[in-house]
Amino acid sequence: MKSRIQSLLLQLRKGLYEKDTEVALALLAAVAGQSILLLGPPGVAKSMVARRLKDAFRSARSFEYLMSRFSTPDEIFGPVSISQLKTHDRYRRVTEGFLPSADVVFLDEIWKAGPAIQNTLLTVLNEKIYLNGDQVMHLPLKLLIGASNELPTRGEGLEALWDRFLLRAFSEPVRDEKAFHAMLTDDAPLAPVDETLQITGEEYALWQEEIARIVVPASVLDTLSALRRSLQALRIEGDEMTRTVYVSDRRWKQVVRLLRTSAFLHDRKEVAPEDLLLLQHCLWNEPDERDPVARMVRDRILGPAREKLSVFRNSLERRLRASRVESAVARRQSEGDRRDEDLIIYDDCLYRIDNHGNGQTYIQVSDFIRMDNRRSPNDAPVRGVMYADPQEPSRTVIRVYRNPDLLREGGDDIPPVASMTSVNLQRDDRYIYINGSRYPLHRALRGESLRQYTRPQTSDAEIGLDIETSVDELWQQASSLATACKNHLFASASDRLLIDDEMKAFQRQIALTRADVRQVLYGD
Repeated sequence: MKSRIQSLLLQLRKGLYEKDTEVALALLAAVAGQSILLLGPPGVAKSMVARRLKDAFRSARSFEYLMSRFSTPDEIFGPVSISQLKTHDRYRRVTEGFLPSADVVFLDEIWKAGPAIQNTLLTVLNEKIYLNGDQVMHLPLKLLIGASNELPTRGEGLEALWDRFLLRAFSEPVRDEKAFHAMLTDDAPLAPVDETLQITGEEYALWQEEIARIVVPASVLDTLSALRRSLQALRIEGDEMTRTVYVSDRRWKQVVRLLRTSAFLHDRKEVAPEDLLLLQHCLWNEPDERDPVARMVRDRILGPAREKLSVFRNSLERRLRASRVESAVARRQSEGDRRDEDLIIYDDCLYRIDNHGNGQTYIQVSDFIRMDNRRSPNDAPVRGVMYADPQEPSRTVIRVYRNPDLLREGGDDIPPVASMTSVNLQRDDRYIYINGSRYPLHRALRGESLRQYTRPQTSDAEIGLDIETSVDELWQQASSLATACKNHLFASASDRLLIDDEMKAFQRQIALTRADVRQVLYGD
């Protein structure tokens, strides 16, 4: 199936310059029984895309019309039959040659249609039926392509019609100079599509049954739920407030049908993560939402790999911090400094500060040990930051740094968090001073363990060779997924470039993780 669709797309695209995405999405919409809207200025071959899509189906009929505010239902659905009125006193239209008889329909400037046409189109798009007087006509319609150079104006009652177009694609003028010159000099008529590649009516009906049997795994459903939640607070660049993007239940249902169709056309029995790439064309309502939605979709596709890598890095960073603590404590003890030997160490790397905040304030052991002893209240403090622990938000962590631009001290990175508070820090033999106020550190009572854990600990074995192997496997899985996304029948050239960029960033994180693994295992 995938090979056949690839060959069909190659033939459909011949003579159409830089319209690969529009043609591919239109064919997908047709097989899925959905509709597509092409947004773009006049003269960018939107109507040619529609005419070409007719050739994807054997013996298909087409209908196209340029809408205006003066368009009447007679021009779209056919004139009223005078003979039916005279002979049988029935209100019927002569639909042959008009929209109700067509397999592929193209309606240009669709938002200019009057209310009578719009209301009828709602039923046509959703149920594929047309009420011709008292007769219910089941339409042969496979694809309706709407086109406009603008979005529907708010407050004019066009929201329902806009919602019916599941796929929304931008169609732009030719940009590449070579393609532009080729277009200017290409006067050849569009070549016919090989009949053996065209989709017959019998095949189309059979495909609809097979598409309905495609499995949607729980992981994909979970991703759709996560996307729906994210759309409740979509962040738009330049906007201070997040935006709620409304997607109707009907559209979510149609999205699943689209994903099943994509899986079917790729010879798969179930929907795969790479199919989710299509959602970038389905989930936006305003032009400025398109890129943020696309980023959100890509993040959800590659998100599981990033989350796993984050777990690995957290485990490694814990072990590295613990190693630095052990080194710092051993160094102080070798120097004869016994001031801190009764301080309890939490999570291998933290001292707890008593009587501060909610009682859950901690400072990194290595930072505290490195601080010089305060000799008088006038001694210059060291600078630090205080923030909620990303791993345990109820806990506040204090870190010391000398370079506020790098936020780095002694090899320990201060993690990026939403908000940090700058603090001035000092210490003496018994206390820490935070912005001039004195606080004791939690010390062990007689017989009490100097090691306390607030989270389950990870053994060296678990974070050593196991993680090294797991990171290699994770990279292979992420690379395979990225390749599947780039080889997807309906991925655009822009999609491929963006995926490459994201994989380069992910590869850098993989390299850092491998370096941390080697430091834990071999001290490199």
